Amino acid sequence: MFKKRENVAAIEEGKLLSPKFDKNGLIPVITTDCKTGEVLMHGYMNSDALKKTIETKEAYYWSRSREEVWHKGKTSGFIQKVIEIRIDDDQDSIWISVDIGDGASCHVGYKSCFYRSIPLGKIKDSEKVAMEFKDKKKKFDPNIVYKGKPNPTKI
Repeated sequence: MFKKRENVAAIEEGKLLSPKFDKNGLIPVITTDCKTGEVLMHGYMNSDALKKTIETKEAYYWSRSREEVWHKGKTSGFIQKVIEIRIDDDQDSIWISVDIGDGASCHVGYKSCFYRSIPLGKIKDSEKVAMEFKDKKKKFDPNIVYKGKPNPTKI
């Protein structure tokens, strides 16, 4: 679908998109808020999700748990409107900047999936590392929004 990867010079200095998908056909994606720069989430895209994202200017990802392309925000209503897409030097990871309005990107209900902070310093007991919640208030109630649909987090 995208240009075949032929040589390092073309990949690192060329103008043509030649993404390097892993053995499962996926490329990692970091998504940030276009207004604040806050990291909203980390996900993956396959070639179809990347193509749809480019063409529609809305974020699509590959769900590893459901094994399907999904349109981010279709259920919650918080569609990620893509402002910019960047790819790293060796074209094996993507960064997208999105506008979510006053919405959220986390299926747990917080604005960002990165809503907890891990304390720094010496660890006395690795089974009792207590994180701090940085986001104090959820943007939505996942029990209402997802109405009994299975939780995408696998234990």
